[in-house]
Amino acid sequence: TKQIQSDVSTGTSLTVSMQGVKVFPTMVVQMVSIGEESGQLDSMLSKVADFFEQEVDDAVAGLSQLLEPIIMVFLGTVIGGLVVAMYLPIFKIGAVV
Repeated sequence: TKQIQSDVSTGTSLTVSMQGVKVFPTMVVQMVSIGEESGQLDSMLSKVADFFEQEVDDAVAGLSQLLEPIIMVFLGTVIGGLVVAMYLPIFKIGAVV
């Protein structure tokens, strides 16, 4: 955010700026702190990105596993309704004759 940008430009550490904003999860702030202290901020930010990428992938996989049966039931209902709608008049004609 703009607050972090202005804080860092005035010399405040990125960790302190991120803690003040209260937007980032504690784990992210701690990883940034470790990266700043060790001089490998790029490596730590890469690890944070990998962690959140894996979290998103897991969420998408879980959602697709949940939606798949729902879609199958919906399609089965629609196709079954169409089949009944097509054959019901034929059976009614056969019953009349």
